[in-house]
Amino acid sequence: MRWSALARLIKPLPAFFRRAGGFIRRRKRRILAWTALVLACAVAGAALTGYFTVRHVVSEIHHVPVNQKDLGKRPPVYSTTSMNILVFGNDSRAGLDRHQQVLLHTGDATTGGNNTDTIMVLHVSPGRHLVTAMSLPRDLMVPRYQCDAGGGHPGQAANPGSYERINSLLAIGGPQCLWKTVEQVTGIHLDHFIEVGLGGFVNVINDLGGVNVCAPFDVSNTVSGLVLPAGEHHIDGVTALAFWRTRENIGEGSDLQRIQRDQFMSAQVVKGILATGLLGDPIKLFRVLSDLAPNLTIDSGMSVTDLLHLGQSLHGLDSKDVQFVTAPVGAWPYDPNAVGLTQPTAHAMFAAIAHDITLPRGAKGGASVSAGPSGAAATSGTAASGAATASASATQGGAPALATGSRKLATDATPSATAGAGASASAGASASPSPSDSPSGIRSLAANNGGINAAAACNSDAAAFAGPNSPSYP
Repeated sequence: MRWSALARLIKPLPAFFRRAGGFIRRRKRRILAWTALVLACAVAGAALTGYFTVRHVVSEIHHVPVNQKDLGKRPPVYSTTSMNILVFGNDSRAGLDRHQQVLLHTGDATTGGNNTDTIMVLHVSPGRHLVTAMSLPRDLMVPRYQCDAGGGHPGQAANPGSYERINSLLAIGGPQCLWKTVEQVTGIHLDHFIEVGLGGFVNVINDLGGVNVCAPFDVSNTVSGLVLPAGEHHIDGVTALAFWRTRENIGEGSDLQRIQRDQFMSAQVVKGILATGLLGDPIKLFRVLSDLAPNLTIDSGMSVTDLLHLGQSLHGLDSKDVQFVTAPVGAWPYDPNAVGLTQPTAHAMFAAIAHDITLPRGAKGGASVSAGPSGAAATSGTAASGAATASASATQGGAPALATGSRKLATDATPSATAGAGASASAGASASPSPSDSPSGIRSLAANNGGINAAAACNSDAAAFAGPNSPSYP
């Protein structure tokens, strides 16, 4: 009896467990389905967030169309694997509120206009093995080229016998006018331009965690707002902007010395970038670009992706592979506060950059460069047959030729674009390196022209502070 009762109790159990197992399996499937749905939603949400973040960054960057009509007859392209980017900073206070103007010591929106205090040609060599930043002084006198009106700019008619300061061109004809003039004066074919506002400079330095600078004596500059005790200091973006802008009441009070000091600070920035591995981290790169975006203007031929890819392509650089030079200049005879290009050294420097076509031994070609405003790219083979042409192209500016090592005009020079072009062309042709010499020529630019590379020590910048406006120091 007991066994039959027990059997009756046990008999339903298999069916019960089967039903329970089915319930558990169905519940598992539901849980898995819901989990998959939640994950899918999370992934989709993250993707949408990323998409809208990128869209937001892209929308904040200002794009300016630059076309062939804006640039006129352009210098030849000698390399499809190098890149030349016109980089400049504007001193417009637009976009800065009153608090920022006071904090950055910039003055209000009526101060400074829209001039370019910093102008550089950033040259990235084939194979991305070397970067050369060539500064053009803000007080450099250049021929007056035709620039179209538009975009709030008045434009101007060409006047070959007249000259103007290069830092005034942005206000006259916008980035297109500056681009055109730099190409005509240097003979270097530019691929893109990047314009950075005051606030963007501050944000980038802060994103990098600051930068080291050195001062051989206590600095207290009422114009820029720079207050810096003697010695080496790690400074934030606001102080770095003041350091970058300091010119008056220090050393010789010249723009050339300001460029020297800024190049030493740029060298420390490069060291910081390389030390943090920023160029190899696309997320960090994008974060920096995001903070820069509201104060960034680029040509419409350059995208956010192009900017990120350019940064990542330079990941393997060493500090000694980044050099800073200044275009050779001398005093301008018609204005003691202006400068003109010194020949033939200026054209030799320009030609070395324009003809940098040969890869270092064992290196592979870099990423292809998108076609610029010319709409077409020449093959590197063009360079072999056009070495002399490049030197001639570099003299299209027609500025009076200043003798090497002299602060006076050459005796045969006059303020005539025609005469200047003829004299400069012959000098430039004889001094231009051949394409096959370009790797060694480009790498030695800093050593041969008083420049530095990014490995330079911070405290080796004392000469950039020396002059009658500075105290004596050891």
